[in-house]
Amino acid sequence: MLVAFARYSRDGSFAVLGANLRFTMIMAAGSIAGAVLGVLLLGVLSELVPIPALAVILLVSAVKLARHD
Repeated sequence: MLVAFARYSRDGSFAVLGANLRFTMIMAAGSIAGAVLGVLLLGVLSELVPIPALAVILLVSAVKLARHD
């Protein structure tokens, strides 16, 4: 991660984050909320629910990415 961060910093790839600050903040807030919700649900749900749910989410994401023009 440190190497990737250094490379992206050197070539100015993080400039797009500043240009889309509102979107960046919404994505960050969603990530934090998802992490908190995941931790809270970890003790409630058995392991049989989140793993297949994650698999479905990843498959849907892969299909959407493959169909992206």
